[in-house]
Amino acid sequence: MSNSVAAIILGAGKGTRMKSDLPKVMMPVCGKPMIKHIIETLENMGVSKIVTVISPEGELVKQTVAPYPTCVQDKQLGTGHAVNCAREALKGFDGAVMVIFGDTPLITAKTLERAVNKVNEGYSVVVFGTRRADPARYGRLKMQGNELLGIVEYKDATEEERAIDFCNSGFMTFDGKHLFEILSRIGNENAAGEYYLTDAVQIARQMGLKCTALEGDVEELASANTQEELAELETFLEKRQHA
Repeated sequence: MSNSVAAIILGAGKGTRMKSDLPKVMMPVCGKPMIKHIIETLENMGVSKIVTVISPEGELVKQTVAPYPTCVQDKQLGTGHAVNCAREALKGFDGAVMVIFGDTPLITAKTLERAVNKVNEGYSVVVFGTRRADPARYGRLKMQGNELLGIVEYKDATEEERAIDFCNSGFMTFDGKHLFEILSRIGNENAAGEYYLTDAVQIARQMGLKCTALEGDVEELASANTQEELAELETFLEKRQHA
């Protein structure tokens, strides 16, 4: 699997909402930085091409992910822009490329492999979603059978779209042959002036490419933006370890 799969870890986030000076992905879960959990999962899968996107102040993250390479996102211009920073590092790579947020440490090899298998079946964009009793402000995944039509952000969603309980987890996998072409077409005509990775679905479909979404486990795909959510991840991981 190692030659046909690459991973881009998004690790440029600051720990502001964690009330910490540490970069967010360096916050510990069960005594280990979140990003280290992800690296170890990828290594166990045999993925050798791992690139981490860091901030200009990301020296600590760089040291933690070594010997794997990093690339710097100079300005925080959105998730699409962050992934695009890895363009040079993955030049010429045409296998499956997993895009993993560095604050989702509980994601398992089994889930990552499910996404890779879908790319190998001919899908160019594969998104993982979760069913939530309280979908709150998550982006919604609009499906038609097995085809993913688009990801609608909560604030842009109609009442009908908000009624959808299939929510975007943020984890996406791409066919490397098309990834950077898709990214180059993402615009920033939105209120934040940012390049959203979620726009990749609509663009891929305009290019005539196939997109799909798979259902994952809410606890496994959980991320942490606050100390409370960090404590929750620790609880989930301890529960898994004692299962």
